[in-house]
Amino acid sequence: MLQVTCAIIVHDDKILICQRSATMKLPLKWEFPGGKVEAGESKEECLRREVQEELGITIGIGQALTPVAYDYPAFSICLSPFVCTLESGTVRPTQHAQALWVNATELLDYDWAEADIPIVMEYLNQ
Repeated sequence: MLQVTCAIIVHDDKILICQRSATMKLPLKWEFPGGKVEAGESKEECLRREVQEELGITIGIGQALTPVAYDYPAFSICLSPFVCTLESGTVRPTQHAQALWVNATELLDYDWAEADIPIVMEYLNQ
């Protein structure tokens, strides 16, 4: 099972969501940014590194939400979410098709990757 992190990045009452590119697994699905935890790396270190690499921004890591274990047809993940804040930088996606700042009330309007759906719901219900 892949250990993966994701960031619910909040800034000016908006939340950053990212659309996977057409060439990625789960093409064009929406997700919270993050990535795979590397050997010897904490979840928080992974999240800071991945967000910097994929989006060019620095984040502050706050509250952890409930991890989600999900079995996709070709792979399984354990997705560990954290509520984060934008500390510095301008979002410039390097791997995603697009990145958008949206209101929390708009989150359910997007076609999410299945593992992210319980995270969206927990965030909205907290």
